Amino acid sequence: MTRFNMAAKDRIVDELNKLYDPSIAENTNKKIGDLIDLYKKRISLEIDEITRLGQINQSDVVLIAYADHVINHNLYPLQTLNIFLLDYLKEIIGTVHLLPFFPYSSDDGFSIIDYFHVNPRLGDWNDIKNIGMNFSLMIDAVINHISRESNWFQAFLKGDSLYRDFFIRVDPTVDISEVVRPRALPLLTPVKTVEGEEYVWTTFSSDQIDLDFSNPKVLLEIINLLLFYVEKGASIIRLDAIAYLWKQIGTSCIHLPETHSIIRIFRAVLDEVASQVYLISETNVPHEENISYFGQMIPGTEQTDEAQMVYQFPLAPLILHTFYSGDSRIMCRWLRGLKGDGIFFNFIASHDGIGIMPAKGLLDQNQINSLIEKTISHNGQISYKKNSDGSKSVYELNITLYDALNDPNNTNKIQEELDISRFLASQAIMLSLAGVPGIYLSSLFGFRNCYSCVNESNRARSINREKYYLNKINENLANPNSRESKVFKGYHFLLKLRRMNKAFHPKGIQEVLSTPSSVFALLRISPDHEQLIIAIVNVTKNIIDFELNLSKEMIELLPYPRDLLSSEKLEIKKETLSVYLMPYQVMWVSSDKGNEV
Repeated sequence: MTRFNMAAKDRIVDELNKLYDPSIAENTNKKIGDLIDLYKKRISLEIDEITRLGQINQSDVVLIAYADHVINHNLYPLQTLNIFLLDYLKEIIGTVHLLPFFPYSSDDGFSIIDYFHVNPRLGDWNDIKNIGMNFSLMIDAVINHISRESNWFQAFLKGDSLYRDFFIRVDPTVDISEVVRPRALPLLTPVKTVEGEEYVWTTFSSDQIDLDFSNPKVLLEIINLLLFYVEKGASIIRLDAIAYLWKQIGTSCIHLPETHSIIRIFRAVLDEVASQVYLISETNVPHEENISYFGQMIPGTEQTDEAQMVYQFPLAPLILHTFYSGDSRIMCRWLRGLKGDGIFFNFIASHDGIGIMPAKGLLDQNQINSLIEKTISHNGQISYKKNSDGSKSVYELNITLYDALNDPNNTNKIQEELDISRFLASQAIMLSLAGVPGIYLSSLFGFRNCYSCVNESNRARSINREKYYLNKINENLANPNSRESKVFKGYHFLLKLRRMNKAFHPKGIQEVLSTPSSVFALLRISPDHEQLIIAIVNVTKNIIDFELNLSKEMIELLPYPRDLLSSEKLEIKKETLSVYLMPYQVMWVSSDKGNEV
């Protein structure tokens, strides 16, 4: 008899009955119960003790990194990464998102051959555990698809009955024009099986074969996988490309109700076995579609029934627009209208490009074209998706964030100082927002476009996926005049200060303040209403002098106003705060009772 509580059991049964026939749903439910019982026995209490995201706070900052992002010829990459993390980031980073570190055949790790093993070129599970001794871990569940070199798919090709229905076989004459595509590649891929040629569903590439979740055996395998990741130390599980999980001919095959049912099952299982583990959905789509992955509130709780966190995809293109135009109005209007019952994962740079789709409806076509033109002029590249009518449209901008904001063709040293200030100002906005910030490792140092990476892989996304030698990082950081050292010093200061001030709590109050369009100003108040911070950012290269009107509550929480970054004492007169900003200057205004580094 299974031991999971009635609330979780009821949620699982309800969703299974939406997916499968009653007898199949009942049998699947029993097997899920067996998995829950098994992993309750196997998962160590030590994992609960070192997990910090059960009760998130302002110290929860996530670093996004490949296992081999930092390399040293004498050590496995995971060991080198751990040295780097301990040497430079222990004081400022709480969680490490390790991008797929499994054996793979393409897509820099996202075409996984074996879900359960660490790529031996990178290290082993013990190396993952060592990183988890000092940092919480985010692990990818790349479960929409698996590599064609995987044992599962190879067994399918050989006619193994167990895997016959693990993949989606489609008659190539069937109309699939309604399917939403994230790539400008064929949706169906012909493969040779023992029974002859078959066409299988491949959303992302011919090497990434989509799994068929209409087969309950696939669902059970993946639930087992998620619990295995928890056993290995995952505090957050990232649901990669989850929007495309369920397929039904004649529909768009994105955001289908069955996909949401499966996520609710995942969540209910984790709530029973490891309630401290968070799910985060990765859905590069417009905002309203994105926040649907929070799900609905669970009756009698303050929790939703799907992902606790969702990626804040519109933020990156809106940040670029703000600094390109020197006008914060569109970003401010968007932030004022934000809604969602969970936690936003705020990021403006990652291993992927900067998505354009989330900007639709927020920026007009001329403004989007400006982002595209600036990317091209800054030596970046453009990726496309295929539309249902056969045409192509821009899907993402492929460029490092530093070069997106700053022209790499300009090598003037005076300009570089302004570039660094602009870049750090963009990061300060992200760090000020309610939610959990995600920082791509390359952004910590202002790393630039890697053209040789693109030439070597023939993939546009590789421009932002350069690997760095640890000795070179050490050398750059030891040189106070290097761009890398200046960026890192500034970033380190912002992060250390953020962690010390509870007004930046992910669930604290957030309010966009009225300012000139050249300024971004955000009010943050801690959940206990004891600390207030006003984040102020000049988004232009001009000197700005203005007055910020304050409410009575704000004045009460600012008896001795001071900029935490510069330690400059400020003065409130007649309910206004006089603000003088240098180009791209950032101020975090709090009371002298606030913390400083």
